[in-house]
Parts: sequence; structure tokens; C-alpha cells
Amino acid sequence: MLALRNYLVTPFGLKTSAPNETGASDIVGIFPIVSQSPDRLVAGFDDRHLDFRVVVDVAACSDGQRVTATTLVRTHNLLGRTYLATILPFHRLVVRAMLRQVAE
Repeated sequence: MLALRNYLVTPFGLKTSAPNETGASDIVGIFPIVSQSPDRLVAGFDDRHLDFRVVVDVAACSDGQRVTATTLVRTHNLLGRTYLATILPFHRLVVRAMLRQVAE
């Protein structure tokens, strides 16, 4: 899915791989890690059409651990709003794939 996304957005000048502008030394999927602690991971980057962050929280609960993923998006223009509307149906699949990678 990410390869298809990269192919489709290239003509629009959007980022196709994780830039290391944040100084991140690690990457989850195509997103650089912005901050990390034992119970929270924040990944994402800023682009000209939108800024994106995913926050993964891990909390202890009675039957193990609870993992919660929250995504935050700030659109900057019509291209960002159009891109968000297009990607939204696939959003759950992308987040699940990222959570699998974090679990590994």
C-alpha cells in the first residue's frame, strides 16, 4: 500500500519516504520517530500539504497491556484535504501494520 501511495503522490511533489528532518534516528514504516519513551511513541513528519503524527500509547491493564494508536493530522491546503479524504478509508490498515511493526 505504501508503494502505491508513493507512486501516486510523486507527481504532486509530496514526500515519498520518511525524511529525517526531525533528527530521528529510527523509523516506523515510512515515519520518523519524533519521541519515544517506554509507554509512548510519537512518529510523523510535516509536509507542505499536511502535518501528520501518530501517537502509540501502551498502558498496563488487568489482562496484560492495552495499546492505543491516535493519529493527528493538520491539513494546510486543498491538496491536504483531498489527500486526507482519499487515504482515510485505508487508515485502519496502515495503523494496524504500524502496530505490528512496533510489536516486533
